[in-house]
Amino acid sequence: MPKVNSLLDEFLEAWRYTRHGVIAEVANLPEKAFAFRPSDASRTVTELVQHVIESGQMMAGELSRLDGDFLRQSYPEFLAEYGRGVPRLRTKKALLDGLRRTHRDGDRRIRAAGEVLMLQRIRQFNGVPATRLSWMHHGIAHEEYHRGQLALYARLVGRVPALTKEIESS
Repeated sequence: MPKVNSLLDEFLEAWRYTRHGVIAEVANLPEKAFAFRPSDASRTVTELVQHVIESGQMMAGELSRLDGDFLRQSYPEFLAEYGRGVPRLRTKKALLDGLRRTHRDGDRRIRAAGEVLMLQRIRQFNGVPATRLSWMHHGIAHEEYHRGQLALYARLVGRVPALTKEIESS
């Protein structure tokens, strides 16, 4: 476990833990399950992973901008700005590589921005100002939500979720 020296380190460690959990759930699924969707209204595994990648890039990008503001453009415009190339990630390997790479890049961006900026306010999607660290907590929770979906998808395709396997082997 990385050494935690600051509040920013603590938040980045929480994101690292969450992203590694998402990666474990994705790695646990067979490639053929990436087209699976529980219902017509649900995302496929591939679409869900692409969404996590895009959202993480948006979080790191917007939080690290001096002029960051989640209302400076529409959500589809944010995805166009931060999600370039993500729709091309379609194989299990490419999606796993994308999860790892974008987390490394996001961690680097947020560390470079520094803790002082992360303690400054940013306007959230609902228009309410919050500290950037507070919004980062939202971003981490968002990834955990999708990690839970991936665990459920694993059950639905006959797999034991990665976290369950980890707990049972301890």
